[in-house]
Amino acid sequence: MSSPESPEELKAKLNLETSRIHWHELQTYYARGQIVQVAASQDLLEVAAELAADNKSRFQQWLADGQVGEITPDTARGWYDRNAELWAVVVAPWVLVQDRSASNLH
Repeated sequence: MSSPESPEELKAKLNLETSRIHWHELQTYYARGQIVQVAASQDLLEVAAELAADNKSRFQQWLADGQVGEITPDTARGWYDRNAELWAVVVAPWVLVQDRSASNLH
């Protein structure tokens, strides 16, 4: 049996799996309800690592604080209209996305 990864090892592994992707490419996952939005103020890798580690209490707190959660239809429509480029990382079955350009909207 292998030993569990340390938080640092997990974040390093997730960092290699993080990439930018356009919203149009994520439509199937959005339709399945598998997209989780991460606030721009949060560390995407930290959120992904906590989800992968099944840290329910930490994730519940982020949900309660509005730092992670579902994507509203208005947000999805805005991202679709401009085919937003988002940062994404997969923690199966979830795809965590973060819009770091939110402050640059016109």
